[in-house]
Amino acid sequence: MQPLAAFSGKIGMCGIIGYIGNNTDTTIGLEALKRLEYRGYDSAGMALLRPRLRKGKPVPGQYEVFSMKAVGRISKLEEKLGKNKPKGTPFIFHTRWATHGAPTLKNAHPHTDFKKEFYVVHNGIIENYQELRVFLETKGYKFTTDTDTEVLPNLISYFFKGSLLDATQKAVNKVRGTYGIAVISSRTPNELVAARFGSPLLIGVGDGEYFISSDPSGILDHTKRVVYLEEGETAQLTKDSMKIYTQDKMMRRANIEHIEWTLEEAQKGGYDHFMLKEIMEQPHSIIDSIRGRMIPSEGNVRLGGLEDKEIQNRLKDIENIHIIACGTAFYAGLVGKYMLEEYAGIPTEVTVGSEFRYKKPILNKKTTAVLAISQSGETADTIASLREAKQKGVLTLGIVNVIGSTIARETDAGVYNHAGPEIGVASTKAFTSQLAVLALLTVFLGRQREMSATMGRRIVEELERLPQLVERVLKNADNIKNLAKKYKDTANMSYLGRKYNYPIALEGALKLKEVSYINSQGYPGGEMKHGPIALVDKNFPILGIAPRDSVYEKMLSNLEEIKTRGGPIILLTTDGNKKVFSLTKDVMYIPKTLEMLTPILSIIPLQLFAYYMALLKGYDIDKPRNLAKSVTVE
Repeated sequence: MQPLAAFSGKIGMCGIIGYIGNNTDTTIGLEALKRLEYRGYDSAGMALLRPRLRKGKPVPGQYEVFSMKAVGRISKLEEKLGKNKPKGTPFIFHTRWATHGAPTLKNAHPHTDFKKEFYVVHNGIIENYQELRVFLETKGYKFTTDTDTEVLPNLISYFFKGSLLDATQKAVNKVRGTYGIAVISSRTPNELVAARFGSPLLIGVGDGEYFISSDPSGILDHTKRVVYLEEGETAQLTKDSMKIYTQDKMMRRANIEHIEWTLEEAQKGGYDHFMLKEIMEQPHSIIDSIRGRMIPSEGNVRLGGLEDKEIQNRLKDIENIHIIACGTAFYAGLVGKYMLEEYAGIPTEVTVGSEFRYKKPILNKKTTAVLAISQSGETADTIASLREAKQKGVLTLGIVNVIGSTIARETDAGVYNHAGPEIGVASTKAFTSQLAVLALLTVFLGRQREMSATMGRRIVEELERLPQLVERVLKNADNIKNLAKKYKDTANMSYLGRKYNYPIALEGALKLKEVSYINSQGYPGGEMKHGPIALVDKNFPILGIAPRDSVYEKMLSNLEEIKTRGGPIILLTTDGNKKVFSLTKDVMYIPKTLEMLTPILSIIPLQLFAYYMALLKGYDIDKPRNLAKSVTVE
C-alpha cells in the first residue's frame, strides 16, 4: 500500500456521519449529513444513545437507543425529529442509496439486531448476506428488512461477549463484500466503533470529541484534522480516546492529516448551483492542478509522486499503458490516449473500469503500466480492475482528486489533481483538471523518451496560458445561455467531434443527458454517415466541435452533410472564425491553443450549455435523478 507521499500533490454513494463527545445536540449530525447530499440517496436515518428514563428520571447505568428514519430527503427526517430534537451521544446518521431492497422506511438505515441493542449504518454491499442470514436464523435471529446490511448488527449481537470492538471485528471477518460502518450499542454506551473495507471512512479529530464521516466535507466546520481508515481496519472511539486496529487486530499509531479545503470551498459561494460554481472555478482549479509542476526553461515538468528513482526507472521501460476509468474520467482517458500516443510515443489503451478485468487484458510486468483515473478515488469498478492489475505485478499509477482515497493508497505512485472538492454530481472541474494532469504526464513521459525540449516548452508554456483562456470562454456564458433558450425543447441531439475532440463529443453528450435528461449521443464526425445520419431532420440538432485544428476541414465536410439533410447545427469553433456562418449562425467560440489542449477549452461551453438547458427546464441540477456522485459498488 503506497504512502501518501508517493502521490504528488466525494466519496461513496451513501453518506455516514458519527459523533462521540460531550455535545449531545444532534443538529451536528443533521447539518453534517446535509453536506453529503450531493452523493445521491433515497432515504435518511439516525440513532443515538441516551439514558433510560423511569418516571422522568435517568436510571443509573442504563441506556437506550433512539432511532428515527424517513424516506426521501434529509428534510423529511428533520421534520419527523421536530423542533425539540432528541439529544444524546454517541450518535450515527446515514443517507442510503438502495441496492438491496426498495427505498422504504424499513430498509432505511440505521439497522438493528432483532433485540434492538446494536445499531449499524453501512455503505457498501455484503455479497454473502444470504448465507449469513440463514446461519443467524438457525441461531434464533429474526429479520424484518430486505437489506443485506441487517446481517451486520445481528452478527455483532451474536459475537458480543462484552466488547463491541471484538464483536465488530469478528462480524466483519465473516463478511464478503465491501463495507464502511459505524456501530453504537446500548450494551456499551460510551463508545463508537467504525470499520471499513472497500468503502471509504475517516475519523475527524476534535477537542475532546471525535467524528466519523464517509467524506471530509461532512465535518469540515468542526475539524480539519483527520485519520483515514485503511482497508480492513477498525476504530474504537470514546470521548477521550481513539484506538485503531489493523485487520490482524494489531493497534497502529494514528496518522493525523490536515485537510486543506475550507468549508467555503465546499459551499456554493453565491452561485445558484454547485455545478455552475464548479464550472466557473475552472481557471483556478487548473492553476491548482499545474502549480509548481512545470519547468518552462527545461521544457519539462516535475511530478513528485513519479520521481522516486525506482518508479522513474520502471516508467522508462514502459512500452504500453492501459488506462482504466468510468464515466467522465473514462472520456478524460480517451483524450489522454491521443496525448500519450502522439507526443510521448506510448501505445495506450483505454478501457471502462467495469470491463477491464473481464476481458483478460495482455499485461507485461516489465513493460506495461496501468493508470487509474477517478475524481473520488473510490470508484468501485476502477478499484476492482486496479487490484486485478496489481495481482499481475504491473506498475500501477493513479490520477485522483481526493487525498487518502483508496486508489491513492493502493497504486504504486500517482498524481493528485488538487482541484478541490467537487460537489455537483455532473463532473466539470475535475474533468478539465484530469486533462491538465494528463498533459503534464505526457510531457513527463515524453521527455524520458524522444520529446524535444522545444516541444516540451511549447506544451508547458501553453498550459500556463490555459487559465486565462478558460476565463475568456466563461465570459461567453450569456451567448451559450441564449443558445440553450433556442434549443431547450429539443428531445434528441447528437454531438460530433474528431481526434482530440471526439471524446469531448462523448463528454458533452453525457453532460446533457445527466442534467437535462435529453437523449444525446456523441459520435466521431466521420461515423455519422455510417448510420446515425438516418436520424437527422429539422427537429434533430447536431452540435459540431470544429476548432481550427488538423481535422478542421474534415469536420466541416461532415457538418455540410448534416446541413444538406436539413439538420439544425450548433457549432463550436475557434475565435474569429466567421466562415462557418454559411453552415449556421448558432456558434460558440473558444480561443486558439495547441491541438492537444483544445479539449480543455472546448468542453467548457458544452458544460454551460448542459447547465442552462437543465436550468431552463427547472430540473434539480446538482442532484440529477437516479445518479450519485461516486459509484462505490460494482
